[in-house]
Amino acid sequence: MVEELLGAVAGVAAAGAVYVSAAARVIKQYERGVVLRLGRLAGDVRPPGFTMIVPFVDRLHKVNMQIVTLPVPGQEGITRDNVTVRVDAVVYFKVVDAASALITVEDYKYAVSQMAQTSLRSIIGKSDLDDLLSNREKLNQGLELMIDSPAIGWGVQVDRVEIKDVSLPESMKRSMARQAEADRERRARIINADAELQASRKLADAARQMAETPSALQLRLLQTVMAVAAEKNSTLVLPIPVELLRFLERGEDHGERQAPAPATAGRPAEDPPEAVEPPKAGDPPEREVERTIDDIIGDAQGK
Repeated sequence: MVEELLGAVAGVAAAGAVYVSAAARVIKQYERGVVLRLGRLAGDVRPPGFTMIVPFVDRLHKVNMQIVTLPVPGQEGITRDNVTVRVDAVVYFKVVDAASALITVEDYKYAVSQMAQTSLRSIIGKSDLDDLLSNREKLNQGLELMIDSPAIGWGVQVDRVEIKDVSLPESMKRSMARQAEADRERRARIINADAELQASRKLADAARQMAETPSALQLRLLQTVMAVAAEKNSTLVLPIPVELLRFLERGEDHGERQAPAPATAGRPAEDPPEAVEPPKAGDPPEREVERTIDDIIGDAQGK
């Protein structure tokens, strides 16, 4: 009798051990458990830790609550300004309602991926090329709203969407390079024009200052001569102004008029010097100066 009782107790213990091993479940910290009893949702979502289910009746489904990084394959599209581009992105999302993510949608990861691809193509068609290249923050926000709107009903929340890369055709890259080069050349010409304008204003001020004090021009000429003379490998040609020769000519004529030659007794006075023929209007200044100097020398020899 005792042996039969002990055998029964051992059988019950073994059956209990088998039942506990079949019913015991452990849910990790980053997971939530959804129990389906005979195909229907049973109770609330099970929290992390140790939990029990009814063997052969309940099915425990564990849903990962971590943030999922989902790369979106590159999508080709035509922008609003008729440029063909290829854009790829990445989506960060997480499950906030484990029961809805399991029951509402068959595969929430695949659903989010398809929605991201569709939204990305839609964003490409509504945007200009300049927006895709420089205004990505605004496009990321718009893309996030487009994906997050249907995902809320699936128990999924989109944390962030980032456009990774925008691929352009080679012809468009060359066109953009030429445009950037032309823009840099335009700015360089504008800078040079501004520099010329400022320099002309300074030169005009200097010219007005020298006009008030003519000696400043001579000092400037001497400074230039000194700067050129510092170089040993150069030949210095110093021009003599024509006005200086004319000044010397007027000095000679003035001296002759004030000191006429005295007449000697019994000797007739010499004929007065021939009048110098005035230069013609068409003669250049150099020829006029040379003829005047020859006449002065001839008059001195006759005297």
